[in-house]
Amino acid sequence: MVITSKDNEIVKHIKKLKEKKYREEYNEFIVEGIKMIQEAIDEKMKIKQVIICDDCKNEGVLPSELMYEIAKLDCIYVSEKVFNTITDVINPQGIMAILEKPVNSESKIDFNASNFLILDNVQDPGNMGTILRTADSLNLKQIIVSKGSADIYNLKVVRSTMGAIYRVRVIETDNLVKTIKELKKHRIKVYATDLKTDKSIYDINYEKSAIIIGNEANGVSEEVLQEASEKIKIPMIGKTESLNAAVATSIIMYEVFRSQNKL
Repeated sequence: MVITSKDNEIVKHIKKLKEKKYREEYNEFIVEGIKMIQEAIDEKMKIKQVIICDDCKNEGVLPSELMYEIAKLDCIYVSEKVFNTITDVINPQGIMAILEKPVNSESKIDFNASNFLILDNVQDPGNMGTILRTADSLNLKQIIVSKGSADIYNLKVVRSTMGAIYRVRVIETDNLVKTIKELKKHRIKVYATDLKTDKSIYDINYEKSAIIIGNEANGVSEEVLQEASEKIKIPMIGKTESLNAAVATSIIMYEVFRSQNKL
């Protein structure tokens, strides 16, 4: 059966999941596109439902290998007209899925990791997605974020992670200061980015460490800065005083990786 009405309850549910409050209520989020769904299958994510544009299916746009995999799942078919009301993509590939959100509570923090990335109120979805990709490229398995940070299940964030969202656990904390204190109890040195310091990221011999990246406009909050073991910054050679949060994260985390691996 093909759903042709935009007032169908399943269609209404998908539209609701575009809002954070409903994603939290139902503990679900949406992914869209062939690559994202193939990776969700490969990473053994809990896929609750797959939505396929019936017209796209008939045109043979979807790879036969993927069609074989999703045939094992709960699939629904919608008309192209209905699909266009639920997609956020300009040129959709005709497939999306509803996934169950993984459990990433503070109790899940792995204090045995060699390095940590902490985001203090990073709010831009594009930055958040790029930071997750950077973390994935360095094989970081977890990121700690303050409650005021961008929702990682925002559709823009999900798309920009390019699949990294399946491999990097994003642990939201209600009290970032308390979480940092806990990291320090485990002998993890905490470095906060701060434009006012003279200490360069290249002056540090990183061992077991946590890097704090601050809000795009205001940087790391004062109460969080006070908990830092040390403050660091990327040296600016030209006239630009600061970098985009995602760019800064990439530079610093790769320097941490280089230092720890003696490259």
